[in-house]
Amino acid sequence: MVIQFGRDICGQLALAERREWLVTNGIGGYACGTIAGTLPRHYHGLLNAALKPPLDRTLLLAKVDETVVYGGQTYRLYCDRWADGCVTPHGYLHLERFALEGTIPTWYYALRDGLLTKRVWMEQGSNTTYIRYDLKRASAPVHLSLKALVNHRKHHHSTSGRDWMMHIEPIESRNLSLGEGGAVPVQGGIQVTAGAETTPFYVISDRGTCTPQHEWYWGYDLAVERYRGLDPHDDHLHGGTFEIKLSEGEQVTLVATTEWPERVPIAGAIARQQRHEQHLRDRWQASHRATSSAPAWLEQLVLAADQFVVARSTAREVSGKTVIAGYPWFGDWGRDTMIALPGLAIATGRPELARPMLQTFAHYVDQGMLPNVFPEAGDRPAYNTVDATLWYFEAIRQYYAVSHDAPLLKALFPVLADIIHWHQRGTRYSIHLDEDGLLYAGDGQWQLTWMDAKAGDWVVTPRTGKAVEINALWYNALLIMAQFADQLGVSTAPYRELAAQTRQGFQRFWSDSLGYCQDVLDTPMGADAALRPNQIFAVALPTLDAAGPALLTPPQQRAVVETVAQHLLTSYGLRSLSPAHPDYCGHYGGDRLERDGCYHQGTVWSWLIGPFIQAHLRVYQNPALARTLLDPFADHLRDGCIGTLSEIFDGDAPFTPRGAFAQAWSVAEVLRSWKAIAHVATRPSPP
Repeated sequence: MVIQFGRDICGQLALAERREWLVTNGIGGYACGTIAGTLPRHYHGLLNAALKPPLDRTLLLAKVDETVVYGGQTYRLYCDRWADGCVTPHGYLHLERFALEGTIPTWYYALRDGLLTKRVWMEQGSNTTYIRYDLKRASAPVHLSLKALVNHRKHHHSTSGRDWMMHIEPIESRNLSLGEGGAVPVQGGIQVTAGAETTPFYVISDRGTCTPQHEWYWGYDLAVERYRGLDPHDDHLHGGTFEIKLSEGEQVTLVATTEWPERVPIAGAIARQQRHEQHLRDRWQASHRATSSAPAWLEQLVLAADQFVVARSTAREVSGKTVIAGYPWFGDWGRDTMIALPGLAIATGRPELARPMLQTFAHYVDQGMLPNVFPEAGDRPAYNTVDATLWYFEAIRQYYAVSHDAPLLKALFPVLADIIHWHQRGTRYSIHLDEDGLLYAGDGQWQLTWMDAKAGDWVVTPRTGKAVEINALWYNALLIMAQFADQLGVSTAPYRELAAQTRQGFQRFWSDSLGYCQDVLDTPMGADAALRPNQIFAVALPTLDAAGPALLTPPQQRAVVETVAQHLLTSYGLRSLSPAHPDYCGHYGGDRLERDGCYHQGTVWSWLIGPFIQAHLRVYQNPALARTLLDPFADHLRDGCIGTLSEIFDGDAPFTPRGAFAQAWSVAEVLRSWKAIAHVATRPSPP
């Protein structure tokens, strides 16, 4: 599948600028930007290197300004928006077509009878970005001038470069022996050292000449950051200019890297990336041969899923893995990793990815809790989550169901048993099992569930008490422990007894007068009856193959699904609050206080389509109908960040994408949902 746009999109700045692209390197680094070439975000750039993988992401190469001289005419192919409101030049007007070829963004520039293409991708496992220009068609040679705009700042920040002197040295012409196809000529480049304590990086090319420069370009306007209430201006340093002459059929590759140039295998770089993507497609196709054929757009999501899987080495797990929760700003979060893991690994046909992730997080379990987030600075993880730990059980269950990995189950079972014990006797943030068999969590000062917005000291949705999805997950975890205990020859009685108590206590959530489940019980203000999507987990969990009686009766299950469908379901997931509620917010935007205030007060969350479909299948057993709920996501691949799925959407139509433009659990849950639908569709009918 190739997602592409013609001049109808590329030639309209507003349309081309709202469509973004993303490439990643498997260790937390990334590059991203807009089709138009403007930089409306702090995070846009050609090399955001993960200097302490998978975090400490630092913008090194912001952009390349391309100027082409052909047939006596000059074409400037780039575009900038400046602080004074001026937009110049208008390079997107030369853009005949943009295509996402696999995960490689490709621009096609029409220059009279000439055609120049540009491709951007990253080396897997390396903070290295390639930018390749191919002259596909021309009746005479072209002169290509490439200005490298460099920086050295955290990807969250802005730069004021007026008094900043970087050290820029030329790199002489040399031959590199690495790479497929023999020696690779490097015709020159620059080494950039931003300061005494900073990591040097390099911008090199495989043909032409390079002249070092040192000229600050001031006042890039960041329109999206202004909308988000953040610093809207940025500066970048013109660090070097590459001059290349190309004839028809020739190409030049620019490379930005933190690696020493001799270690950069330029030759065969694009072929390596294409083989990597083909391997992902092959694994996906092999895993679905026994089910109904999947539409082509899901294959694009398989490629997107791989972008979130990154390395995280620990003292015990040198080849450990984790999940980047979302691009461009999130790191690896425990909750997001465990929710996304089944979709990213198992649904894509790569269950072996799950094992190192499950092992990695096991090393960080503390007082019966999984960490919520690993800080950028590498300090002690934060443990302010009640649900990440419970999702860990479900991730292990789904992995074991396909792998039958008895050694890992045996190794992790004591960790899981200890987690249960900590929750029984109590752990951080007043998390404890109450007499009614329900799990209580919260002290009013922390955001512990997935509805975790906090602005300063304001916990927007504290949900202190007994939250409905937390207790559905707790019940699910107890049933899973009974299954695991049975597999290992351990007594299942303690877990089944606890599960029975929880099931009995769970009926407290049901309200006959409301016709659905209350969201939180025993809060400081009593029961919270707000209509939220969290109750859907009481139907979706335990999942179809988990052993144990359901938490709700069949009529209650149907009522929950119907209520959520009528009030919360949208084209792109579930609203986080009913529009009828006085606190409902249908538009997500503004400064941080405004955004955090709306985050879980009506904003649509795309990952929730997964549990809704699971519950829908459980109640209606109609895979064809459930499949239609995924159709809008195929269209969304052409909007927002091309080829992937957004984190959130406005609660009101037309459901504009917001938040992180690429979110792991959004992609994962759509893939997992498709697999669940296909499983039901191919399951033999009962006699």
